[in-house]
Amino acid sequence: MPDIEITKEQRDARHGRYVARIAGVEGEGEIIFTNRGPNLISADHTGAPETMRGTGVALALVTSMIEDARENGFRIVPICPYVRAQYRKHPDWADVMTVAPGEEPEL
Repeated sequence: MPDIEITKEQRDARHGRYVARIAGVEGEGEIIFTNRGPNLISADHTGAPETMRGTGVALALVTSMIEDARENGFRIVPICPYVRAQYRKHPDWADVMTVAPGEEPEL
């Protein structure tokens, strides 16, 4: 598995993203999020270019977001289908999610 560097960027007061980069690999993966209120974000979209296919970037991004939520005391509305799919495989993330595994979130 390659060394994946993940950073968090705030684009404006409401929007941001977690960004994954791999040295020597063109492009970047990302999870786009929206600040929904005090201590609440939604995971809106996860994406990675073909150059990162099979590297584990998407799961690393979700895992980083989960760790950030635990460390900083916020919860996640899992809108993104990829995030929801991984949540079904990792029900131990329930402590930072707003719905149970397999449930559709409401906004």
